[in-house]
Amino acid sequence: MNKVAVIILNWNGEKLLREYLPSVIETTDTSIADIIVADNGSTDSSIELLRDKFPQVTLLKFSENYGFAEGYNRAIKETNYPYTILLNSDVATTPGWVNHLYEYMETHPEVGACQPKIRAYTNMSHFEYAGAAGGFIDRNGYPYCRGRIFDSVEEDNGQYDSVMPIFWATGAALMVRSELYLKVGGLDKDFFAHMEEIDLCWRILLEGYDIVAVPQSMVFHLGGGSLPASNPRKTYLNFRNNLLMLHKNLPDSTRGKTLFVRRLLDTIAWAKFMATFDFKNANAILKAHRDFKKMRKAYTSHPNIDLLRTRKDCQRNILIDYYLRSKRTWDKLS
Repeated sequence: MNKVAVIILNWNGEKLLREYLPSVIETTDTSIADIIVADNGSTDSSIELLRDKFPQVTLLKFSENYGFAEGYNRAIKETNYPYTILLNSDVATTPGWVNHLYEYMETHPEVGACQPKIRAYTNMSHFEYAGAAGGFIDRNGYPYCRGRIFDSVEEDNGQYDSVMPIFWATGAALMVRSELYLKVGGLDKDFFAHMEEIDLCWRILLEGYDIVAVPQSMVFHLGGGSLPASNPRKTYLNFRNNLLMLHKNLPDSTRGKTLFVRRLLDTIAWAKFMATFDFKNANAILKAHRDFKKMRKAYTSHPNIDLLRTRKDCQRNILIDYYLRSKRTWDKLS
């Protein structure tokens, strides 16, 4: 058996499998990695397609749709590989993509997870929004990327081709030590979608491991297929899950202060939506805070370390840098 499982989670994604799976098969070194499609109880023709067109792919069938987080959790429990790559079904890969990630992990035992460089499938010269060349988080819990800050996405001219320690790796193409993934609890199924990989990476960091971006490996991600940026459902999930992530991963000594600041900042965001008569997104923020108050009761265990205050890469205020200082690219931040 190989050391790497490339697991693609599928639910009624026949069209995506037809378009993207051939590149994964063509560019994945089969002496290192096995390709597995974990099917979340699809009712379309995904299973027939895999059996007829892609017999070299291992099929792991679930009887129902467990969602993104729980689907991956079950798939990794049922497979037995030292390394797992969580690969979205809308990702096209390039030659050597697994090799670069695998070789880095093998030679750096202190690294718990890593990601390739992510470019946009629809604009291949530019980074992709959800991951780019590695993810970070500021002192107030706002995520951003090397290559993408808020809505400013950079063209990839090789400016971020160095391997770099990061705070979080994108869930679109995330390589992780399988035993470590299970030890920290995997993806949090209560998040449903958005920021679940940041929460996972935070817990990996708390275990004392590093997370890195390995841009010698490159993939292309379609992205944005589930919810558009302006969708109130996406606004709700982003605000609620960010609050949950802070509540879970901050110690008692600083959690209250950080969440208080976030509530103030979220109030400003709510007021902005109200001023532009975007009442649906404004209400989404209110609902996010109401549901957070209910859901936080389930998280009773908290760490003793505040990574937002101990890590140098978490010290900046990205809102001030971006909106007041007009620092729209990573190189200007640095």
